[in-house]
Parts: sequence; structure tokens; C-alpha cells
Amino acid sequence: MKKKSLSVKKKNHNLILKHLNDKTILEVFKEFKKSIDLKNKYAVAVSGGPDSLALAYFCRCVSIIYKTKINYYLVNHKLRHDSTKEAQKVLKILKKIKVNCNLLTWKGKKPNSNIQSIARENRYNLLSKECKRSKIKFLLLGHHIDDLYENFLLRLLRGSGLKGLVSMGKISQTDFKGIKIIRPLIDIKKSDLKKISKKVFNFFVNDPSNNNENFKRIRIRKLINTLEHEGLDKNKLNLTIKNLKYANNAINFYSEKNINKNSIYSKERNAFILNKSFFYQPNEIVIRSFAEILRKIGKKYYPPRGKSLISVVQGIKFKTLKKTTLGGCIIKKVSETVIVFPERS
Repeated sequence: MKKKSLSVKKKNHNLILKHLNDKTILEVFKEFKKSIDLKNKYAVAVSGGPDSLALAYFCRCVSIIYKTKINYYLVNHKLRHDSTKEAQKVLKILKKIKVNCNLLTWKGKKPNSNIQSIARENRYNLLSKECKRSKIKFLLLGHHIDDLYENFLLRLLRGSGLKGLVSMGKISQTDFKGIKIIRPLIDIKKSDLKKISKKVFNFFVNDPSNNNENFKRIRIRKLINTLEHEGLDKNKLNLTIKNLKYANNAINFYSEKNINKNSIYSKERNAFILNKSFFYQPNEIVIRSFAEILRKIGKKYYPPRGKSLISVVQGIKFKTLKKTTLGGCIIKKVSETVIVFPERS
């Protein structure tokens, strides 16, 4: 590379990195770095919101300073008439820090109900395909601590079990189609990320759906503010989630032990064979370990919902179940064992 080109490149890098001189930005950057191995290759999901733009900025910084390889992706869901125009604007804004972001488009018929959940599933599918294509094993998401609180209360209202209540961690408990999800900003407040995006880009997308109370998540967001006035502040909520995580880790340990001790995986048949003892453990251990087996065989990110899962486990325990399907799996009782294999083999 010519001297002039090197000089221009160095100047551009200095302009990008200068924001780290800001004390708040530097503190968040240091927290961000704790979650990643600088030697790995990563993909970043960018939406245009303040959280994902702040994440994109920090990723750009580590790619400059440590030569970490990072790919950037933006998913256009095409759920709003101006979404394409908005996506193009975000791509243009990212050029400010010399980031070439790949645009992924969700094609096909759009849902009329359960929109956010279906959109999330399709977004992860698109991102995981690109990660595999580029041989990337780690996907970075911009979730922050406010998302953690919202997710906790949403799951609480659904009657989720312990695992569901603490499912949004810094590093995902389960892979999504072989991709490990990391949330390096999960301990950071959204208000701080807004300040960072404003300072670096002087821009972020205000999604109109964030004010739409037809979505339960938005109603929960407003409920959190109400609960703060009633004494359940975010520090107490955070402490509750942390305590539940300790209990969850203990159950994970014994669930994994149950799988290792009381099941056999047949690679040739792509099937798990569970012995009688598998189902004679404490109930939560049985449910958790059985859900994990269904998730692995069914190749799903999320395991089946609790009611369906409990019903099948009870059918196995009380010997009323011979064969059924759940979570993309066929579950078959053969003598004293249970075989779990893909629905489409």
C-alpha cells in the first residue's frame, strides 16, 4: 500500500477511535471487550437502533485496534412500507465508520399476528445462514439491560419456568443452528447506548412499533416504569434475576448429568435412546434434560412449550404414551426405553 493511502487510512482510524476519549464511551467499550475473544471471528446484527449502532461502533474499534475479523449484517423485514429506505440510510450511516454492512431481506408472505416472534425467528434464520456461509461461529447482538428486564417480565406473565425466566444471558445457554449468541452489552443501560450512538453517528432509528401498545413488550416496558414507582426498582429486579440464575446453573448441571448418564446418542440414526432411569429424576431435571434432547434432535433454538413437554413426560412416566410428535421430533416408547428421532429423517 502506498504511503499516501496508509496515511489516509491512519487518519480515518484516528477519527473513528477518537470517541473512546469520552469517559462514558470508554467505560462501556471496556465492558464490551470482556465478552469477546479478540482472536475469534464474529458477525454483528445491526438494526439501526441505538443499541445495535453502539455495538457496531465498538466492533469497529476492536477490528481497528486488534485486527479482529467482524462481519456486519442488517435484516430488512419489509414489515413497514419505508423499511427499505430506512435500511439504506443505516447502511449509509455505517459508512461513517468505514463499515460495509451486508443487507439481508426477509422475503415471502408476512404474518398478521404474532408478528414480533415470527420476525425474530426469520431474522435469526437469515443471520445464521450468513454466519455458516462465512464460517462464523459467534453472533453479537445489541441487547441491553432494559431488554433483560422486559424479557423477564414477559416470561413471568407467560408462566415460564426457571430456565425461561433467565434465558437472556450474556452468552446463550444453547446455540442457534450451531451459532453461539453473545450479548456483550447486556449489563449496559439503553440510555447510555443512546448517548453513544448520538455522539458517534448523530443518528439512530426510532422504530414506531416501540410506541405501539398492541405489542405486549411495549406494555411491559411501560409497566416497568410503573413498578419502579411502587418500589420494585431495577436494582431489585436485577438482584432477583441474578439469584434465579444461580439456581438455574445448578439445575443445568444435574440435567446435563442426567443426559450423559441415562441416554445414548446414535450418530448413525441421529437419535437419542433414553433409559428408564432418565425419567426417574427430580421433575425439573427430567423436564430440562428432555427439552434439551428435543431441541438438539429437532434442531430448534427454543425447546417446546412447557405444557406440551410436561404432558409427554407424564405420558411416558405413567405408560400411557406409545408414540407422539413434539418439537420436530418423533418420540417412541419401545419396551423400557424411549427413542427420540427427527420427524423428517
